[in-house]
Amino acid sequence: MKKAFFIFALLLGVSAVSFAQGNSSAAKSKLAAFQWDKVEYDFKDITQNVPATATFKFKNTGSVPLVISNAVGSCGCTVPTWPRDPIAPGETAEIKAVYNAANPGPFNKAVTVYANVENGNSTVTIKGSVSAAEPKQ
Repeated sequence: MKKAFFIFALLLGVSAVSFAQGNSSAAKSKLAAFQWDKVEYDFKDITQNVPATATFKFKNTGSVPLVISNAVGSCGCTVPTWPRDPIAPGETAEIKAVYNAANPGPFNKAVTVYANVENGNSTVTIKGSVSAAEPKQ
């Protein structure tokens, strides 16, 4: 009787592990995925207090519609805009990041995009250097 119980418990354990692994891969296959044309945009040199816009194009390479719930700049000087409607598998869309530099010098800012993708988000960056604005006469 103990031997039969042991075999039953062993088979139940193996089944549970197999089932859990199957659900894990099934869950991953039901995610959207970003395929970015680029993840970094270099403005090179921009002028202080003059907004500059970077455009990040992407394709949903996942198996379900990509839904972006939020996009957040790493500071108040970086304001992203993103599509509010779901992006179907295979479709393309874009996110824009407007940067308005108040201070001269180099910069490197991030935009974190929250969506139904693996790890829950994806990040793109903008960088460059800000030249001082000409004084008004």
